[in-house]
Amino acid sequence: MRARLRILALCTALAAAPALAQQEAPAADPTTLPPPAYETDLLRLAEVMGALAFLRDLCGAGDAREWPARMQRLIEAEGEARSERLAGSYNRGFRAFALTYRVCTPAAERAIAGYLVEGERLSRSVARRFGG
Repeated sequence: MRARLRILALCTALAAAPALAQQEAPAADPTTLPPPAYETDLLRLAEVMGALAFLRDLCGAGDAREWPARMQRLIEAEGEARSERLAGSYNRGFRAFALTYRVCTPAAERAIAGYLVEGERLSRSVARRFGG
């Protein structure tokens, strides 16, 4: 439970930092800007969040509805320029499990535990390195 709360707090903090940094940058065409240094980690985090959105719902977790909302906040904070890539990563994580799991199994529970740890690690890493 505490790990999930930390992930929520870290994702929220993570989502706010890039948005603030983008506001300070001079106006430019977002399609010509290089991706930020944290792009790879953020895309992986989005994929993890998609997997958790599916698996937590499948296994009847109380926080299942929070994962899509967290992803939406992250997309809004990152802006339109990267929203498609983030949404694509989220959907890839969601679909990967939707194609194979119909009921909650011990393997699904193990996947949840692993993704919670990975999501927390990614959130902390990005926030520590790029959160300012």
